[in-house]
Amino acid sequence: MDEVSRLTLAHYDQRAEEFWRGTRDHDVRQNIEALLRHLEGTPPRTILDFGCGPGRDLRTFTDLGHIAVGLEGSACFAAMARDYSGCEVLEQDFLALDLPAGRFDGVFANAALFHVPGQELPRVLGELHASLKPGGALFSSNPRGANEEGWNRGRYGAYHDLESWRRFLAAADFAELEHYYRPAGLPREQQPWLASVWRRR
Repeated sequence: MDEVSRLTLAHYDQRAEEFWRGTRDHDVRQNIEALLRHLEGTPPRTILDFGCGPGRDLRTFTDLGHIAVGLEGSACFAAMARDYSGCEVLEQDFLALDLPAGRFDGVFANAALFHVPGQELPRVLGELHASLKPGGALFSSNPRGANEEGWNRGRYGAYHDLESWRRFLAAADFAELEHYYRPAGLPREQQPWLASVWRRR
């Protein structure tokens, strides 16, 4: 597991500027809106951007009036995210989390949780569950697959189908609120991303 983290983070550190140029203009409003519409309570909400990368979505949440906190394992990305967003960014390995209990109204895990190996996913989901306030919501978006995992161009990834993902989240005591495939408006075979929103029970 140490090698999974070390090599995957090294991949991103070595390509940080290239990754930022390639993703800074991605339109993920559908995902942000999916999380926000399921958050309870009165704004502003406190949102953990899990795997925040260089900080694109941290700034979006802040511009919408929320309190955004990033979490990022790549030292390069964490520094970029602090500079770009002005937000607090926790520099933590996904497989060695140290999160405050009950702090967040929502967790936004956009293109992040698929880096967690299947054998570690129940523990990581449990830690995210504990970091949410009662009734808090978790959004996830991952490249989908046939439940295979392994190395892909220098990064470790686990590619779940909907039923497998549902089993992991239900076992971590989350209730499904909605799911959809992206990009919107295309045939299913052209929608490689599975997005879902879950409520902490």
